[in-house]
Amino acid sequence: MQGARSHRRQGGFTLIELLIVVAIIGIISALLVPNLMSGLQNANQTRTQADMKSVGTAWMQWLSDQVSAAAAGSSTTATFAWSEFTQPDFAHDDLAALLRPSDDFFYLQDVPERDGWNNPYRFGFAGSDQLFSSQVIGIWSGGRDGSATAQPESSYEIGAFRGTDFNEDLVWVDGYWVRWPGSAAEAAAEEGE
Repeated sequence: MQGARSHRRQGGFTLIELLIVVAIIGIISALLVPNLMSGLQNANQTRTQADMKSVGTAWMQWLSDQVSAAAAGSSTTATFAWSEFTQPDFAHDDLAALLRPSDDFFYLQDVPERDGWNNPYRFGFAGSDQLFSSQVIGIWSGGRDGSATAQPESSYEIGAFRGTDFNEDLVWVDGYWVRWPGSAAEAAAEEGE
């Protein structure tokens, strides 16, 4: 009889043991999920920046080949307005055709149409007849929410924003970042805090 009793006791976990395991899993999940979500948003932001920079670099190479545009870029103003482009909504397909004129020669194999959050990029172009204007080419991402932080008619303050503010716009113009994620200290210095 005693052998049968000890056999029954080894059959499984008690209710208390199961509740303790569930509680531990819950605590671990509560600690890890926010960090995981922040990490995913950071990865989307980093991918978007890398895409914007590679497209922008290829576009600058095209611009240099077309007009030897050494004067493009190097903005000295403290603000930037997207509305200054004569073509503020340059089509993705037109840019892809510009950067890949043939299968034998191209500046960029594939021009990404969407950012890391699956929102469409916006491309600005001064146009072929305005290649020596103050802003020639631009690439814009609306961030996680896909909407503009600044209205197209208004100006962006040139500088960094808090890197964890994933809804902020990312803006790259003429080889330079106009709006980019930075450290908290860098963003505070830009905001004058």
